[in-house]
Amino acid sequence: MYGAPVDLSFKHISSLEDAWTEEPSSSLRPLKKNSKMKYLSCSLRLNNNNVADLHNLQRTVNHFLAEPSQLAWLDLSFNKLSHIDQALCELHELRVLYLHGNNIFILSEVDKLEVLPYLHTITLHGNIIDTNKAYRNRVISALPQLKTMDFSAVTLQERVMAKIWHLGNKRCRGSKGTLQ
Repeated sequence: MYGAPVDLSFKHISSLEDAWTEEPSSSLRPLKKNSKMKYLSCSLRLNNNNVADLHNLQRTVNHFLAEPSQLAWLDLSFNKLSHIDQALCELHELRVLYLHGNNIFILSEVDKLEVLPYLHTITLHGNIIDTNKAYRNRVISALPQLKTMDFSAVTLQERVMAKIWHLGNKRCRGSKGTLQ
């Protein structure tokens, strides 16, 4: 049904508005357009640029895709993102999200993505958060529907451990609250 990803990687894009003047890179599979000159794709690659925030993400998706509400795969890896923007939570059909190689430093930022019901693949390695010892448990706990994290399958054992970790942390937070 849909063709190749709209590839705007390695374009020296600093803001998403910069992308609007760029022509996507060609690939082995040609990009197809509709009569309004929008791309028939459900994938967008904005990796290896200098994007620091996702201001105008929805407008960027609308600018390039014939059916922006059907965006299923978004690659924002190797940019300068320091947090998970609320704009990502509006991409309700998102299934694959690459955020590796950015500057995300608060692990709880991942919790924002729990509103994405179809998100089954995520990459976050290469961010400051991956140095946290609870990193993998926290992400799997926040996103229990994940099948793949950081290019590695999420196992049943990891799901069980993430659930135990989550319950333990919930209990600890609850007891701290009663002491104060």
